Amino acid sequence: MGAFGEWDQRLFTRVASVRVPGADPALRRLTHAADHGRLWIGAAAGMGLVGGSTARRAGLRGLGSLALASFTVNTLVKWSARRPRPLLEGVPAVRHLTRQPKTTSFPSGHSASAAAFATGIALESTGYGALVAPVAAAVAFSRVYVGVHYPGDVLAGVAIGVGAAALTCRWWPPRAVAPEAERPAARAPALPLGKGLVVCVDSRAGTGASGEASPVERLRALLPEAELIERGPGYDFADLLTEAADRAAETGGALGVCGGDGSVGAAARAAAERGLALAVFPGGTRDRFALDVGVPEFADTSAAVAAGEAVSVDIGVARSGAGTDTPFLNTVSIGPYPELVRLRERLERRWGRWPATAVALVRVLGTASPVEVTVNGRPRRVLLLLAGNGHYVPDGLAPDFRPRLDDGLLDLRLVDGGHRLARTRVVAAALLGALGHSRVYGAERVPWVELDGILGANALAYDGEVHPGVSGLRLEKERRALVVYRPALRWEEPAREARRLAAKGRYRRRVRGRRLPADGGPSAPV
Repeated sequence: MGAFGEWDQRLFTRVASVRVPGADPALRRLTHAADHGRLWIGAAAGMGLVGGSTARRAGLRGLGSLALASFTVNTLVKWSARRPRPLLEGVPAVRHLTRQPKTTSFPSGHSASAAAFATGIALESTGYGALVAPVAAAVAFSRVYVGVHYPGDVLAGVAIGVGAAALTCRWWPPRAVAPEAERPAARAPALPLGKGLVVCVDSRAGTGASGEASPVERLRALLPEAELIERGPGYDFADLLTEAADRAAETGGALGVCGGDGSVGAAARAAAERGLALAVFPGGTRDRFALDVGVPEFADTSAAVAAGEAVSVDIGVARSGAGTDTPFLNTVSIGPYPELVRLRERLERRWGRWPATAVALVRVLGTASPVEVTVNGRPRRVLLLLAGNGHYVPDGLAPDFRPRLDDGLLDLRLVDGGHRLARTRVVAAALLGALGHSRVYGAERVPWVELDGILGANALAYDGEVHPGVSGLRLEKERRALVVYRPALRWEEPAREARRLAAKGRYRRRVRGRRLPADGGPSAPV
């Protein structure tokens, strides 16, 4: 390898001569722990158990990046480079591994996996990335320290790992926080400790982890003076929302909702009709709207409520020929899109996003029946049609999030079933990242869309909730019609303050027909 090989050998020899007190057993154990990615798989599992949705997303991206980097190194590069391992003559015996690796030296697979995992984590969360990066750097250094790689092997591995993590963004863009200019601030009342906030809690939404505090208990801790109305057995959630919204309007406060996207959509309608700000506490299975707004955790919303920080968002409206208006916050779809999302998310936990999307497409589109519909005057035969409230990224059939929610546009995407081998062609294009060049797939961002002559669709899905089908729809946007609490970008201090205040005050909880005091005493009839 010429001059580079000589430099590599000199640097390896210098590292071999270094004596770092206490480092010999520690780095030997660390490099062993990283064998076969065990260290990183354990880290991702721990983040998923202890952290929130951001931590889980970061862990998934880290593992996906690791898998791609490991495949590249072990399947493609190592067998073409054929560089022998360093000689161990100058390396102290105490550093030697019990089992020396038998594969070729260039590049370092451990370093590639470590860099890929750390970079993938950092793409989703700089905070978690800062925690993982020193460990990844130590693993990379340990490969030279124990004498199984040259420094050049490690640098090449790191470069491959970083590149693999960056490549995942092609199919799965990181959930970046939109610039503040794209999230115009809106006026909302500041409600310290939640005083004046009326929250409807749909306790039937979501699946809550075993042993985790209930939504009511968490809300009590963060907003002790908020009024909580929990959905009791046999009561209609819409009635409870109406009661809560009327109470908030009378007191000049705000409306809150804890539940899934269906519950949030109903609360958004009630809040918009009365001109109330809405506090969203994610309590469902997917919580798409809460994640896109920027309130993935209860503490985020609580901090924004206390500080009076909010943004304006659009509301989508589906107007049927019968004169019925159905608002939606996320998507309206014709065809099997809700099934596609549910299957993809179930498979994603085991396989990662890209393989899960491919398998879900094959399964769902393989059994989908074409729907006849006229789109803005043009007859189409579609396998799937999706209209999003705002532009989703990435482009394609696995939209993930919206950088902004007030662009005034509908994100229209469809799979045209009128072409030959349409299912095969769209799946192949999705796998190759070439949907934008496929004649089977269409995408456009428009302020409105007319859907007429809908035949073959017995049901429509609004925000994932299935409704009876109709013969025609006009989809429009109500620009910035809803004010939603969301902390400013510098939200760490308000969030800490909300947690500090969590232990103060008395808490109130209302279930339909009863008010339960915080001290555990007998309930009093309302």
